[in-house]
Amino acid sequence: MSDSTNAGVRRAVVIGDGSWGTTLALRLARNGIDTTLWSAFPEQAAVIGRDRCNEAFLPGIPFPENLHSTADVFRAADGADLVVSVVPTQYVSQVALRFEDALMGDIPIVTASKGLEIDTFRTPSQILQRVLGERSICVLTGPSHAEEVARDLPASLVAGCQDLEFAEKVQGAFNSETFRVYTTPDGYGAELAAALKNVIALAAGICDGLELGDNAKSALLTRGIVEMARFGKVRGADVRTFFGLAGLGDLVTTCTSKHSRNRSVGEAIGRGKTLEQVLDDMNMVAEGVWTTKALFGPEASEDQVSMPIAEQVHAVLFEGKDPRSAVNDLMAREPTAEMAGLFNDLPSG
Repeated sequence: MSDSTNAGVRRAVVIGDGSWGTTLALRLARNGIDTTLWSAFPEQAAVIGRDRCNEAFLPGIPFPENLHSTADVFRAADGADLVVSVVPTQYVSQVALRFEDALMGDIPIVTASKGLEIDTFRTPSQILQRVLGERSICVLTGPSHAEEVARDLPASLVAGCQDLEFAEKVQGAFNSETFRVYTTPDGYGAELAAALKNVIALAAGICDGLELGDNAKSALLTRGIVEMARFGKVRGADVRTFFGLAGLGDLVTTCTSKHSRNRSVGEAIGRGKTLEQVLDDMNMVAEGVWTTKALFGPEASEDQVSMPIAEQVHAVLFEGKDPRSAVNDLMAREPTAEMAGLFNDLPSG
């Protein structure tokens, strides 16, 4: 157990009772921090409180005594000096509006959501600032499946924020013997990486579904990280962020793990299912689907960035393109330099 007094955190609220939100609430509570898990649904909050676990999203993991549940925004936020938002990206805005009066002032927020808002192309931190006003927001992200972290299997994440003091506070609150947290000033880059890797994970799943083999999967991941970094560079992020835990680290986990929702969606599509059929069978959110849609919406069209993998994923998901034809088109592209358009000392293209 960590000494939470070193982080200056006495009480925390985690907004969002999905598997990852529940896991982060468990992590804080296990570190000795009095923590409240907020659910959007009163019935679910009551069941969690009664059963002392979240069987719907994280079965078999008991809650410690200092982890509570509620659906009341004021009760959840009362006295909290650390707020963690873990809401699916497309719902961040409406949930933040519910907390607008409960989180008055400039209390800083941690966001652990991964994705881009379809209609606006905003990241979760940008959505939170628009609704709740300017304040320090730290992005907590990295390779971290809830099923493993909740069981105290080793994991490493990154806390990204220009406010280094707040990033270090987040680091101290979450860090433990099995949960190592690094810091970075590039929260925006970390957030973009967290969103974009889900698009590549869909492609990796399609690759698995088509049974294209290890060589194809390896090439896909390698070219995918270049694609992600190229996009981040144009948007003003630090290219190096994409080759750290938020980018490469999370990409490897999401593209290879049996726990990955995005990879599983892609695999089902590669095996012949439609997107609608796959989503109808899911009870959790695959953020990569909506990030792919956002990437090719009107708010993103201002950036002329070469993203051939993402383009083909979009064509398969939303334009009815045959997955094998998408692979053929990727392989038939004009040859180019490996890192074209990424580093200043190499030719752009």
